[in-house]
Amino acid sequence: MNPILECRNLTKCYDNKIALNKINLSLERGKIIGLLGPNGSGKTTLIKLLNGLLVPTEGSIFVDGHAPGTETKKIVSYLPERTYLSMHMRVSEIINYFSDFYSDFDRSRAYDMLKHLNINPTDRLRTMSKGTKEKIQLILVMSRRASLYCLDEPIAGVDPAARDYILSTILNNYDENATILISTHLISDVENILDDVVFIQNGQIRLCDSVDNIRFNQGKSVDTLFREVFKC
Repeated sequence: MNPILECRNLTKCYDNKIALNKINLSLERGKIIGLLGPNGSGKTTLIKLLNGLLVPTEGSIFVDGHAPGTETKKIVSYLPERTYLSMHMRVSEIINYFSDFYSDFDRSRAYDMLKHLNINPTDRLRTMSKGTKEKIQLILVMSRRASLYCLDEPIAGVDPAARDYILSTILNNYDENATILISTHLISDVENILDDVVFIQNGQIRLCDSVDNIRFNQGKSVDTLFREVFKC
């Protein structure tokens, strides 16, 4: 069986700046994986490459054995770092749009999550706080029955009280054979749901290991190890 994501000597340059430098990486199915690194390390570049929003300078990237394109968009559910939804639309209208656009979108799942977060589907996005808008984006992403979920800073803009619910939403709303890739700075908040971690710095992979191995072999948490590896 193909890995859900495979990078072979993947390189991406912006003018004279190297964002990713000959990365080799293979991610298994059925895992929740943390993509961790400081600002400017290459996390968002990697996520944009696998979503086909950028083109590699050198090397290759494959999602379920395919180069990013029409076929991979059918199986990848992507949460970008910034809000992209139309502010004049009602939540119910956006759900209708996603339902028409994605064959794997589960409307009942979306409405159930809205209910648990006390979000009125008839409200327009422009009337909502930044945190509520981000919750809605996450609901839309997790309401798809995708093979790979790419979440770029999914809890950065929400209050601490909502984080536990959002993380439980991530845990409870994906197929066990699917993979979730979470890019975040809030490591202590997500550590308990992660199976594996990838540390990235200056466009290169510093570490790729399971959370259990880190705790057993190094006797420390992922958050502690991260602070040591990326200490200023």
